[in-house]
Amino acid sequence: MLAEQEIVERFLKTRLQVHPEVLSYLREKGDPALLDRIIAGIPPGTVVVSARHLPDLHREKDGARFVADPSVEVISGGKGTTGSTNRFEDFFQYFRDRYTRLSEIIRTRTTAIPIEALVKTTRYRQQEATAIGMVAEVRTTGKGNRLVELEDPTGQITVLFNRDRPVFADAERILPDEVIAVRGKLSEDGRLFFAEQLLRPDVPVSHAPFTSDREGRAVFISDIHMGSNTFLEAEWRRFTDWLPESGASYLLVCGDLVDGIGIYPGQQEELVIRDIYEQYERLGQLLAEVPPEIRIILSPGNHDVVRGAEPQPALPDEFTRSYPKNVLQVENPCLLSLQGVRVLMYHGRSIDDMIGMIPGASYAHPEQMMVEMLQRRHLAPTYGKKTPISAERQDRLVISPVPEILHTGHIHTCGLTRYRGVLGINAGTWQSQTAFQRQMNINPTPARAVVVDLRTLEPRIMEFLQAA
Repeated sequence: MLAEQEIVERFLKTRLQVHPEVLSYLREKGDPALLDRIIAGIPPGTVVVSARHLPDLHREKDGARFVADPSVEVISGGKGTTGSTNRFEDFFQYFRDRYTRLSEIIRTRTTAIPIEALVKTTRYRQQEATAIGMVAEVRTTGKGNRLVELEDPTGQITVLFNRDRPVFADAERILPDEVIAVRGKLSEDGRLFFAEQLLRPDVPVSHAPFTSDREGRAVFISDIHMGSNTFLEAEWRRFTDWLPESGASYLLVCGDLVDGIGIYPGQQEELVIRDIYEQYERLGQLLAEVPPEIRIILSPGNHDVVRGAEPQPALPDEFTRSYPKNVLQVENPCLLSLQGVRVLMYHGRSIDDMIGMIPGASYAHPEQMMVEMLQRRHLAPTYGKKTPISAERQDRLVISPVPEILHTGHIHTCGLTRYRGVLGINAGTWQSQTAFQRQMNINPTPARAVVVDLRTLEPRIMEFLQAA
């Protein structure tokens, strides 16, 4: 992927400025040859390179979208793109990349002062100001207030959210390692910042989702768990019998394709297929029964035979060589374009962490957690909890650009939401309640699929569970 600074410098060398939309597009593509072609084709006298100067431009009344492949395009998270962490410097670069990208989003909506300047410059004392930083620590005081240690590349400051102020409701939802902006006033001694308003990167209020200009439907499911003794094969058969009449062109499966081996204590007793190769082989046989004209997109989850740390690579070829030709393997997370409609697939392991840290959150409402991700513009805001994260040089869990659809799974409960034009989908699972879920009082909603019309982005839940 091309670095933002590299793109800007290439244009500046030819005395050209670049529109943010073009910058985002080129970062997504990551193709130096494409950058060369664009520069070579700029008409004389151009000052700012805008969307109209780009190839393969598909226009709609509410904006522009670049459609290189009229059906499926992998924007990021294609097979083989996940890297590894080898050096301590990679961790530093990972968090610097997260801070830089998310703070840039916030800076388009407010003017902020570097923390070092805020603390050391006396004229800011008792004056309203805004600081942007990453949350290093958050805790509750004995009086019930919230204290947040906020840091940016220049320094650190302690922010107080008073429980009697309206901003406190937002402060209760602050997570470690998320990037926020705080507006308020600095104390006279410069040691404490009294918060009056909290801002997150968030989806712009003005966000208008793109819709396809031609007929197309996508079906969203997750958590098949092939190999488990609770896999609902009869319901799956009912689902695949329905697919030919659904009018669907795409089937997106968001992780936990098989139940795996040794994922949790005692799992062996809950498996009907106890060989990992056989689990994937049986899954391939079921996928072969899906109509070949339907493109199947598979991404992994924490039960699959890849590393647990996110981003997760696509399934290895040795497990999927016999899969039908209409199967596309992608990583977790992955950003796709279906007829120009952007779909962000993320299995959703971080939902466990957020439910444990956000007041009122529960496994019964995955749609609320998808909203929390969108507000923070990050799929897994907190580092070092249950969600293992590979600290690569670029944070691929940042939500940029804003998708039309966010597709998650993992917690086995169905939920839909519409937040600032983004459709959030968690279809549930194809596994009935497990012993572990009974212990945790988690009630899954199995054998459901969500079908979305790509021309309208209207979802419909289809249920295939056999009536008792």
